Amino acid sequence: MTYHPYHVLDENRPSRWLITCDHAANTVPSCVGSGDLGVAPEDMARHIAYDVGAAGVTRHLAELLDAPAILSNFSRLVIDPNRGEDDPTLVMKLYDGTIVPANRHVDETERNRRLETLYWPYHSAVARLASRQDNTVIVAMHSYTAQLQGRDIRPWHIAILHDRDSRLATPLIARLREEPDLCVGENEPYGGHLDGDSIDRHAVVPGRVNVLIEIRNDLIATEDQQRAWAERLAPILTETLAKIGL
Repeated sequence: MTYHPYHVLDENRPSRWLITCDHAANTVPSCVGSGDLGVAPEDMARHIAYDVGAAGVTRHLAELLDAPAILSNFSRLVIDPNRGEDDPTLVMKLYDGTIVPANRHVDETERNRRLETLYWPYHSAVARLASRQDNTVIVAMHSYTAQLQGRDIRPWHIAILHDRDSRLATPLIARLREEPDLCVGENEPYGGHLDGDSIDRHAVVPGRVNVLIEIRNDLIATEDQQRAWAERLAPILTETLAKIGL
């Protein structure tokens, strides 16, 4: 079976929304370490390798919004598509207490090979999908773990990350905070901008309306939870975008 570094869902859907999922998979392609980074399976199954549950939310949300979606098909431990190509964390050697043996001696040649075979094809596809309409709105779907090793528990159910473009983010935060059962974070559990990250590259720099959504991954561990969150978010996103008139 031919390996592809990304999956596109229903490219011809007519909506102006585009749903992206940079950390959709924990796949290690055979061209990297013969498909093995030397990381234990239980670690490859947790947040250090991918955004647990985010792919399922992305698929359901795209269907409900009648929008195309693009999902990466390589672990962020192989190379992180949500980092600029010069970011020192592009290829992680240590993440949340776990050493990544196959990355220990990655040199510039190997880094560039992963850029060429995985990172750039993904970003080229995102750019193509984003340019299909003049008024594309990008929703970047992510998830985060409830607690890093040795750190405090993260209380937020959902968080919106933003920095230089808050046209959609700020009113969306306000709308989500109207939901009585939600603890909503703003730029939590980390800040909303890195130079060269996906939103910067495909939305902020070209001026596209955008929002980055983070959901705590214990809340989207199952298919039913993923569908429920998508069903909750789709009308809120539609309502908020209409209200701001962009």
